[in-house]
Amino acid sequence: MQSFIEPSAVFIHRDFVDFRKSINGLAAIVEDELNRDAYTGELFVFCNKAKDKLKILYWDKTGFALWYKRLEKQKFKWPSNIDCNEFELTDEQFKWLLSGFDVLGHQELHYQSMI
Repeated sequence: MQSFIEPSAVFIHRDFVDFRKSINGLAAIVEDELNRDAYTGELFVFCNKAKDKLKILYWDKTGFALWYKRLEKQKFKWPSNIDCNEFELTDEQFKWLLSGFDVLGHQELHYQSMI
């Protein structure tokens, strides 16, 4: 995702969200359900029940921004089987999610020298 900020963290909200909610409703979920400060610049990702739409909320130091993505034929691989209300994504996992990959099924690659 190209954004105008470099987020300090990316969090997904595990439970599905009514997509009639906009900035105020999603910011309330961030603060009430996730117990996080919505004004930090962190990205908060929400998914609808059909798993074909995402909303991403963040504070850009002048106001809230809301990013929306809809898939035409596929569904997002939403990690709804995690035990906590939120899940922090790495930058790579966030890119995987936006590309339609399962973020829990992938592992970051780590290489080490054989010497």
